[in-house]
Amino acid sequence: MAVASLVLGICSIVMCWVPLLGLAGGIIAIVLASRVYKQLNEGIVISGSKGMATAGLVLGIIGTIFLVLYNLIWLFIALTVSEWPKWFNEMDNFIH
Repeated sequence: MAVASLVLGICSIVMCWVPLLGLAGGIIAIVLASRVYKQLNEGIVISGSKGMATAGLVLGIIGTIFLVLYNLIWLFIALTVSEWPKWFNEMDNFIH
């Protein structure tokens, strides 16, 4: 599970511009890493997977944050561009 968390964390960063893939990869990486931590505390998993689980957790969080920021930027652009025709009309009226 630690390897899967690491791979999905990397995929979430690479695919952060694709809303569903980046989000799913990031969330699953975070969940898998937390399961590995739980199993480490119970002594089920060997301690060598702690580093991969940590990397998967961090990359999953970073990928999810990148995805949210990317989507907020596009939302801001979409809202701003929709106001441009109104702004041009106001400027045209002001000039004439």
